[in-house]
Amino acid sequence: MAMVKCPKKHVNLFYSSDCEELARNVASHSFHHVTLQSIKWRSFADGFPNIFIENAEELRGQHVAFLASFSSPAHVFEQLSVIYALPRLFVASFTLVLPFFPTGSFERMEEEGDVATAFTLARMLTNIPISRGGPTSLVIYDIHALQERFYFGDEVLPLFETGIPLLKQRLQQLPDADNVVIAFPDDGAWKRFHKQFESFSVVVCTKVREGDKRIVRLKEGNVTGYHVVIVDDLVQSGSTLIECQKVLAAHGAAKVSAYVTHGVFPNQSWERFVHKNGSLENAFAYFWITDSCPLTVKAIANKAPFEVLSLAGSIANALQI
Repeated sequence: MAMVKCPKKHVNLFYSSDCEELARNVASHSFHHVTLQSIKWRSFADGFPNIFIENAEELRGQHVAFLASFSSPAHVFEQLSVIYALPRLFVASFTLVLPFFPTGSFERMEEEGDVATAFTLARMLTNIPISRGGPTSLVIYDIHALQERFYFGDEVLPLFETGIPLLKQRLQQLPDADNVVIAFPDDGAWKRFHKQFESFSVVVCTKVREGDKRIVRLKEGNVTGYHVVIVDDLVQSGSTLIECQKVLAAHGAAKVSAYVTHGVFPNQSWERFVHKNGSLENAFAYFWITDSCPLTVKAIANKAPFEVLSLAGSIANALQI
């Protein structure tokens, strides 16, 4: 017996100030099933938030979502204030879209006294009030450690999505699409992504300690003559990617590109990758990121080798689940 398709729901989408462009792109992909709503982001004289949710009474019985960006710690508190308030407005359902879970790489303790802030943030999101429709749906893309899905309590329903389909679609458009090999910079990236690249040849790098240094080596696979695309979930300083590119080029890779879902790039570290005469000999042919970190997207606009693969269509689909 065929499944009966439910009619698409209409979603009122609020967003943080950093996410306005992404929110507009989500709405444009939704075929009139998303209406953008406004929030007045103001502050009192002492710096604490003075926030006003527009059209609050009209949200009763409506599906509501919030598009958040926690890439800047200074803005987390004001966004949490809104996230905690929206489900209490008698809404039919509430969805939080947090494309980048920023504390994901701080998920373990190596010695007593370390604070696993990934667990802290998961607890904060777990305490989002339940709406009339039930627990909050929480949409996150390419969370750093797979076990972090178990950090959330039963009061939220995490939906873990990925940006990899966007990369695979872009790779099909390359003139050398038949000559692409996927590289993982370490075993963690391989565990996270290898099943999504079963139709590709893959190579794996590894980090080994030599004295006080950690050196990148090619662990397995052949790169000679291929366009090698390094895949990982996020980039910070970019040092690992640069070292990985050097190793792949030394082993005969014809070209090297990179993809990360989350281009964090603190302290403008993206500048290390920008094509300049003589700089890294323009080591990366392409560097693909998504728009999960909106401040980075603005910073790297129109700067080769960067290209942005937008999550907007994927988010629009997730809002219908």
